[in-house]
Amino acid sequence: MNDATKRPGERGNFAPRSRRLAAATLALTIFCPMLALAQVPPRFYWKSLSGANAVPVIYQSLSGNANPVDPAHVVSPDSSVDANVAIVGYARMMPLFDRTLTLAVLQPMGRISGETSVAALTYDQAANGFGDPMIEAGINLIGPKAIRNIPDLLRYEPKLSLDVIVDLAFPIGEYDSDQALNLGQNRWYGRLGTPVVWQIGSWVPGRRTTLEALPSVWFFTDNDDYVGQTLSTDPMFQLEAHLTRDFTEHFWGSLDSTYVAGGKSTVNGVGGDALNNLGVGLTLGYQINDNLSFTAGYMATVNDSDPGDLQMDGFRLSLTYGWHKIVEGQKRLKE
Repeated sequence: MNDATKRPGERGNFAPRSRRLAAATLALTIFCPMLALAQVPPRFYWKSLSGANAVPVIYQSLSGNANPVDPAHVVSPDSSVDANVAIVGYARMMPLFDRTLTLAVLQPMGRISGETSVAALTYDQAANGFGDPMIEAGINLIGPKAIRNIPDLLRYEPKLSLDVIVDLAFPIGEYDSDQALNLGQNRWYGRLGTPVVWQIGSWVPGRRTTLEALPSVWFFTDNDDYVGQTLSTDPMFQLEAHLTRDFTEHFWGSLDSTYVAGGKSTVNGVGGDALNNLGVGLTLGYQINDNLSFTAGYMATVNDSDPGDLQMDGFRLSLTYGWHKIVEGQKRLKE
């Protein structure tokens, strides 16, 4: 006897079960951008049912002494730069040789303004439009196999998982070579990383706890038209960490940190200082309904007392819509 033919009293568990499946699918497809301190948000590398999709709409308000949209963080002492950026993205999970393959893309757009210096010249400028789109491909190497069906999803526990990711930004965003501040960066850049998720304790909604880390290395080609100069940046090492915890089945939080080192930038052969900065922050997330989630986060640098140190902070608000055809089909059956 299926759910459609059960008597009303026997169908009471269908709706809660459908909601739990939808919640599990959405909770594992949270997707956000990598702008302020180039950080991937907590819980991004949890796995979901193969075929799960997510579309985020994110707003970020950022400020500092470097272009907040540029992950190279080229510091200009005594400068002040503000950015208001919206990002739209898409992420999808799929199986590949019994492992989970994640593909994601994001497109930033917005406005940046402020005062900055390049080669002893000061620029007070503003720019708006589209930034460089970025794609990410990641494959899980250690951890649960690809989640192909509902029983696999209900049994999912990350335990100790490790992925390999590749990010690449395409230099097609809006760029004005007469400006020091731009949303596009006029050069290729990307990174290689190995995200790690370590499950702490039991995997029960409302009590889930994880420790997550992402060591990675960023690479940058030269920008040979940086207000008439050539901008070069050495590879930059980055280590992100998150301690996440469920407060209820729908509400969770995370303590976040990001450390960056290296990435020395040179303008026409004149080198600046290498980065050696730590940022700390907090993220809160709430699942509004079966498909929609909300997150809010803040991060700021802490060891930034010297003029040549990276000084940056920013707020992030996001709405993410997640779905899977199996879960949506169950909801239609319920109706």
